[in-house]
Amino acid sequence: MIPDQVPSLAPEQVADLFLLDVRELDEWAEGHAPTAVHVPLHDLPDRVGELPVGQPLAVVCRVGSRSAYAAAWLLEQGYDARNVDGGMLAWERRGLPVVT
Repeated sequence: MIPDQVPSLAPEQVADLFLLDVRELDEWAEGHAPTAVHVPLHDLPDRVGELPVGQPLAVVCRVGSRSAYAAAWLLEQGYDARNVDGGMLAWERRGLPVVT
């Protein structure tokens, strides 16, 4: 699947979904959504088994590019994955909660 064809959603639509943050550790440490689970993009193939099966996943990064690739790969693996539009930058602009 091509990343720009991945289903997406706005940050405020993430509330009840499993939120997967694929950013690097330093980005995660700077601030992340309180409910997010951190699996850096480069670790995703080795850690995919940690993700819930049969539950929609919202995938986020800084601006949405890496998470689109991650969501595309997850869709190919049989997961119901969606990209968070605008990433954590959009999340923060909308005043959604962030923890460090």
